[in-house]
Amino acid sequence: MAVNLDKEACYRRLQRLYGSWKKGEDEFGKVDAIVVSVGVDEEIVYAKSTALQTWLFGYELTDTIMVFCDTKILFLASKKKVEFLKQVAVTKGNEGANGVPPITLLTREKNESNKANFDKMMEAIKGSREGKTVGVFSKDKFPGEYMKSWNDTITAEGLEKVDISAVVAYTMAVKEDGELALMKKAAAITSEVYSKFFKERVMEIVDADEKVRHSKLAEAVEKAIEEKKFLGGADPSTVEMCYPPIIQSGGNYSLKFSVVSDKNHMHFGAITCAMGIRYKSYCSNLVRTLMVDPPQDMQDNYNFLLQVEEELLKELKHGAKISDAYNSVVEYVKKEKPELASKLTKNLGFAMGIEFREGSLVLNAKNQYKLKRGMVLSISLGFSELLNKEGKKDEQKKYALFLGDSIQINEDEAATVLTPVKKKIKNVGIFLKNDDEDDDEEEADDAEELLGKGARGAALLTDRTRNEMTAEEKRRAHQKELADQVNEEAKRRLTEQKGEQQIQKARKSNVSYKGVSQMPREKDIRDMKIFIDKKYETVIMPVFGIATPFHIATIKNISMSVEGDYTYLRINFYVPGSSLGRHEGNIFPNPDATFVKEITYRASNLKTPGDPAVPSTNLQNAFRIIKEVQKRYKTREAEEKEKEGIVKQDSLVINLNRSNPKLKDLYIRPNIAQKRMQGSLEAHTNGFRFTSVRGDKVDILYNNIKHSIFQPCDGEMIIVLHFHLKNAIMFGKKRHTDVQFYTEVGEITTDLGKHQHMHDRDDLYAEQMEREMRHKLKSAFKNFIEKVETLTKEELEFEVPFRDLGFQGAPYRSTCLLQPTSSSLVNVTEWPPFVVTLDEVELVHFERVQFHLKNFDVVIVYKDYNKKVTMINAVPVNSLDPIKEWLNSCDIKYTEGVQSLNWTKIMKTIVDDPEGFFEQGGWSFLDPEGEGSGGEEDSESEMEDETFNPSADEEEEEGEDSDEDYDSETEDSEYSASLGSEEESGKDWDELEEEARKADRESNYEETEDTTSTRKRKVRPVARPPSKKKRRH
Repeated sequence: MAVNLDKEACYRRLQRLYGSWKKGEDEFGKVDAIVVSVGVDEEIVYAKSTALQTWLFGYELTDTIMVFCDTKILFLASKKKVEFLKQVAVTKGNEGANGVPPITLLTREKNESNKANFDKMMEAIKGSREGKTVGVFSKDKFPGEYMKSWNDTITAEGLEKVDISAVVAYTMAVKEDGELALMKKAAAITSEVYSKFFKERVMEIVDADEKVRHSKLAEAVEKAIEEKKFLGGADPSTVEMCYPPIIQSGGNYSLKFSVVSDKNHMHFGAITCAMGIRYKSYCSNLVRTLMVDPPQDMQDNYNFLLQVEEELLKELKHGAKISDAYNSVVEYVKKEKPELASKLTKNLGFAMGIEFREGSLVLNAKNQYKLKRGMVLSISLGFSELLNKEGKKDEQKKYALFLGDSIQINEDEAATVLTPVKKKIKNVGIFLKNDDEDDDEEEADDAEELLGKGARGAALLTDRTRNEMTAEEKRRAHQKELADQVNEEAKRRLTEQKGEQQIQKARKSNVSYKGVSQMPREKDIRDMKIFIDKKYETVIMPVFGIATPFHIATIKNISMSVEGDYTYLRINFYVPGSSLGRHEGNIFPNPDATFVKEITYRASNLKTPGDPAVPSTNLQNAFRIIKEVQKRYKTREAEEKEKEGIVKQDSLVINLNRSNPKLKDLYIRPNIAQKRMQGSLEAHTNGFRFTSVRGDKVDILYNNIKHSIFQPCDGEMIIVLHFHLKNAIMFGKKRHTDVQFYTEVGEITTDLGKHQHMHDRDDLYAEQMEREMRHKLKSAFKNFIEKVETLTKEELEFEVPFRDLGFQGAPYRSTCLLQPTSSSLVNVTEWPPFVVTLDEVELVHFERVQFHLKNFDVVIVYKDYNKKVTMINAVPVNSLDPIKEWLNSCDIKYTEGVQSLNWTKIMKTIVDDPEGFFEQGGWSFLDPEGEGSGGEEDSESEMEDETFNPSADEEEEEGEDSDEDYDSETEDSEYSASLGSEEESGKDWDELEEEARKADRESNYEETEDTTSTRKRKVRPVARPPSKKKRRH
């Protein structure tokens, strides 16, 4: 079979099962052998037998019998399944090598009796310990003759059956890191579906006053998991519901997970929703209660329920007894609100894993099991049969509150919540009325009774226009919260970093000779000629009759010219005050010493009698050799500089297994050599190795990968695996933080003359071939990725860019499609690639956002203020709203402005004086919508001007003028932005008209328009008269 089995995990888990059995605790001490038989029953979703198979092998194996004896293991299965299980069967001479007993595989016969195989298994059971009792899962009863004949055989042999469901469940309850990663992913998907689909849909239903049945809404949730946008990049084929979503409202509540959503219409009161999503066989669960216009009593009870959950999370720790944790919570409820103790749910949750509900690990008063680190629980607690004193109709009088999360048990601290969906009253309450409307409530109720639905619909519509926020308003409210967070976090971060001064690296002092003995004894030196010592990279020049050595590093440049009968050689040196190049810095070990800035030598072009050569030959040779030595030195220095700061990587651990995940015929970017070469990418124990056809090797370790991105070939000419690294690696004599492997899926360039003398190309056939090729490559890459994720136990996870959220932009020279992934913004199809980690982003600023411009620029500011900001130019203006929506959903602060700013100076100002920057409002200076025209806005404008003033000694008047200019711009933009808003403050239209007329008369401007056309005149670029302009003091 092509399906792979994780052998290491299988052996590890078998060892854990045998370890628990050998300890002999509880039922394990009563059994001599363990029998697990799985038949075929499509109706059974969760069974301990199939869960154990999934835990050991990663798959369910129907019609398979497993017998675990003291010294051997037997599997009876069909031929195909035996082929699959051969991967873990221990070969002769290798018994016990993996810490598990030898495994024997028996192939099931086609007839139903299988007597010979059954006899072998019975013989093994009787030879195991005392051979009298077998451990079984008594609740698992599979239909069919095959299972019946096996069970009859056990009964006929007189073997006693002992139910070991609870002890096996306890063994499986502690999750490994790979299992925890899958459960965290499942919990994240559940949270996404709840937040982005269910909650939004309920709000739409309430807004539109729709009549929707609970069962229909539950079906809609089930359909939503088929859409990728709600799955956080997961493959829909790996995602399924743990149980049909349970939605309840209108007085009929049952706070259990065994009920189904009824066909009653949703009532706008307390709406409970329970949903759980299963990802790659591992479950998660989430329970929330949404409340429409909750009365104060309901809000108080809900807030208390939150406190009870917090109390439960504190109790659930490693080593705690389940019954003790339950009793502590019940005592807390009795102490704080005794009237609610009888209404609390009978249990507070259960352990969860491959099976949704583990019946032997339920959080109740009787359970004596202890919690262990690594267990995952679904906690669910609620109050039922609560009375609403304000309710008038039957469905309003009773309500229930239900709350639940998936949690992970920790060593000493409180349990970690894996479903971080906000649950405070402001997040789950849907408020339709204003406080100032409370007086009219009774009248509104009477009107509703008299007029029926129409009045309610109209009231809701009116209310919505006043109180329900539009998407833009929601974004603004969220951005306002983020603005405060950004400033606070940045201030704290910079305070922590204070004092960690970066040590500026002194320029390496190059010494030519450590002593006189190393000086060459050449004839040219004695003859006072220029001599180049290639060994020590030194130029020895005659200065005042003394041979003086200068290292090649001290020479800035040289030039040679011929004027008349003489040749001139001019040598310029590096000195303090001269630039050393862009990246070298102007640092000398001893800047107070005396330096030679330049030397010029002159030699005759005429040969004098008796001289063996023309004197100028020495200068010409010196010029040529100095250039050569300088070039060699600079090349070596560049290579050393590339190696500087390279973090030494661990060695790649080669896995000699031939079944390693492997992709062939890939190209690597950047190229190893000048010409691009094909090669293969293979995944090993702790990293990837790319081997080119020439034999070049490039190793990338898993722990050095920051982002691994899979760019499918949909709409692209190449299919790419891109790795953005934490620390740069060296190959091809350069350092690289981005490495990608790709293959072409279509002809990037078409040779127009290729088919000139051949048969005509059939375009339809060619397109079909290309489609097939794309599908084939996509499948191969996906298969490779899945194998790698399994190999790394989900530690390395490939992100797929969301093409739907992509936008055009030019981060470098050319325009490309930039696409978000779950944790970054990328373009990996063009070279150089563009990768920005969202966690490192402080804020995003949009520049040149103006109505008459077709595009704008995006500036990304990082949390590390010493890092250069990233610019993305020429983004189409129609992408502005989608980008804002995306950034808002990622909790990233954004601002916009009409001007382009000098970010180098801004960042330098912030780094030089962070305290001053945050005292003056921090990043709020970028917001066009300040807190009004008060002092805060003034300080922001001042900050902006300080940032842009090249000199601090400018005259005060000039500073004031520039402030005014900036002020007027911001005021104008605010003024135009606020037109039409109901809360507009300031001058009315008549006053503005009068001001405009005065300004026109002063500038000898003839009015050509009628005075009534106020709408046209308001956008005329005439500034307010200077006399009215606000002066800053």
